[in-house]
Amino acid sequence: MNRITQCMHGRGTVSSVMHHRDRPLSEVPGKYLAFMQDYRPVVFWNLTDRCNLACAHCYSRSRPDLMTDDELSTGEALALIDDLAAAGVPLILFSGGEPLLREDLPEFARAAAERGIRTALSTNGTLITSDVARMIKETGIGYVGISLDGAGPETHDTFRGCEGAFARAVEGFARCREAGIRTGLRVTLTRENMGELEALLDLAGTLGASRFCLYWLVPSGRGSEAYDRLQVGPKEVDEALTLLYRRAQETDPGSLEILTVDAPQDCIHLLRAMERDGSPDVREAEALVRSLNGGCSAGKRVANIDPRGNVYPCQFARLPEYLVGNIRDRPFSRLWQDAENPVLSWFRATPRDLSGKCGRCGYRDLCGGGCRVRAYAAGGHLSAEDPFCFVEE
Repeated sequence: MNRITQCMHGRGTVSSVMHHRDRPLSEVPGKYLAFMQDYRPVVFWNLTDRCNLACAHCYSRSRPDLMTDDELSTGEALALIDDLAAAGVPLILFSGGEPLLREDLPEFARAAAERGIRTALSTNGTLITSDVARMIKETGIGYVGISLDGAGPETHDTFRGCEGAFARAVEGFARCREAGIRTGLRVTLTRENMGELEALLDLAGTLGASRFCLYWLVPSGRGSEAYDRLQVGPKEVDEALTLLYRRAQETDPGSLEILTVDAPQDCIHLLRAMERDGSPDVREAEALVRSLNGGCSAGKRVANIDPRGNVYPCQFARLPEYLVGNIRDRPFSRLWQDAENPVLSWFRATPRDLSGKCGRCGYRDLCGGGCRVRAYAAGGHLSAEDPFCFVEE
């Protein structure tokens, strides 16, 4: 993640990070977890591949008619939560598909809370009624990220493959706000919604979101089929990052956090902009970036578990080449601590063995070589250069 707001107010963030550095992860606020020097990961758990929508960019190819009969059972899932607690996992993010389609989600959230694990929910927002919002609140889920890929129904509904999806997602924000649940707006930026980015930032404020999270398209799942058609180019990346930087300057950091995901090299744009503007926080911002040990948290501070119990370095790296193991064969806690696992060893190596532009780049110690999923898709191996990186040395 490129934590624009936190880095732009670097001195305060550094102070807070140092204050929590020696505390148990269960006591560290979620916004500082990425800066902790610990390999106990935030777990992105895809509870199901089922979904009531069929989004063009879906990394799991979820759709309304997709049924998976080999999902982890309720009993297996609860046992997994016990193991995650024993492993010291600080946060579980329930995702999908659409996680609200799992009727046992409330059991999972309660079990996690009872074991001291914080939880968050990643959802398309269309199923959040007043009753669902009340369930989310009562089971202890502390944050809900809702996806909006357009500032109005025309773009969003087309992108999500369902008429009325925008209106129901906006309603989901309202129901969460009424229930006192912290929310964030998530958008995957593409050629088709690039022109709505500033309107989406405005909408985040209107909806009461405390976080604005911009995702870049990743060639994974159905997103790989739409990648060439939808992916933005260097000019659009620069325009988007410049806009986010400007809005972060104008926005009270206590009211809205702005960040980007899936392109660790975004931090270079941020540091250059702060340096150009003579920001008094630029040195602290660089220290925060360096504390991430290479930007990408895959296989280190982030793990993914799919509906069948397969473990991957991140939620986008769901290919056989990235498979760490399966919790039905070996507990997550043992898989994650296996120093000889070849996939984890590669992702945790410092520095990584990279080729092409990423291998010779002078910024690789800051970004870690970009996104390895894009690199593999383009170059056929983990060490290839990230084709999405537009940083000029």
